[in-house]
Amino acid sequence: MATHLRQFYLFLLLPCFLIVAVNCKTLKRDVKALNEIKASLGWRVVYAWVGDDPCGDGDLPPWSGVTCTTVSGGDYRVVTELEVYAVSIVGPFPLAVTNLVDLTRLDLHNNKLTGPIPPQIGRLKHLKILNARWNKLQDSIPPEIGELKQLTHLYLSFNNFKGEIPKELANLPELRYLQLHENRLTGRIPPELGTLPYLRHLDVGNNHLVGTIRELIRIEGCFPALRNLYLNNNYLTGGIPAQLANLTKLEIFYLSGNKMSGIIPSGLAHIPQLTYLYLDHNQFSGRIPNAFYRHPFLKEMYIEGNSFRPGVNPIGVHKVLELSDSDFVV
Repeated sequence: MATHLRQFYLFLLLPCFLIVAVNCKTLKRDVKALNEIKASLGWRVVYAWVGDDPCGDGDLPPWSGVTCTTVSGGDYRVVTELEVYAVSIVGPFPLAVTNLVDLTRLDLHNNKLTGPIPPQIGRLKHLKILNARWNKLQDSIPPEIGELKQLTHLYLSFNNFKGEIPKELANLPELRYLQLHENRLTGRIPPELGTLPYLRHLDVGNNHLVGTIRELIRIEGCFPALRNLYLNNNYLTGGIPAQLANLTKLEIFYLSGNKMSGIIPSGLAHIPQLTYLYLDHNQFSGRIPNAFYRHPFLKEMYIEGNSFRPGVNPIGVHKVLELSDSDFVV
């Protein structure tokens, strides 16, 4: 008899549960995660994050920087984008972010985040854009980022990362833009990055990297889509191999401030879209092939601080290339 009564009461209560589910606005997991993030980030976001529902609840708009999407065929919303940048957030990378498993975009750039990126970042399987540059993040770059198979943009520059560039980044088949400059990275650049079919922009400048370009491009058919290659201000040695001319999409080649030597191969002047070539402050010698001076697109070739023969001239007026967020982030 008691069993039948319990079943009867559950039958009466079932519509209430259904009503709660229908009226549910944001997945509880995401609400909990964002409230934990709010608590960890402190007062700098509290003023913009009001209300109980991060995705908005009628009279109140969504929390600033939070974008939500209604699940197809469902009756609830999930958080798909989180952008909290340039508000001087202080403290560790918020671990609760890794519970927002439907994120496609995470932008925390230009803050004062410290410590490591947690390995749990690998949970964000739908992430396409990860921007954490201009912080004070430390330790090594977690290899778990290589589990984010949909990632197209990875910006970790202007931090304090150390250790080697994880070769697991070569497991990101959709990666277009990889910015790791202005850190304290050591070791060699993984040649496996050359297998990324869509990689257009690789910037590892201003680190402590070693090795040769020959090692970097040793994989046949490597870097098929690469347009911008920034290797400046590291400790690279050796010469420029003739095989570099196989990177036929290359437009910017920035090699300044290394310890490279030897002559400049004439084949480099036949890269059809080469526009900016920075060779300055190395140990190059010999002549600049005449083909460079006839190149239809070459706007700048900066060569000072080498041991070229007298009479070798630069092309254009040297300036530091400064690229804005809008050049990359979509």
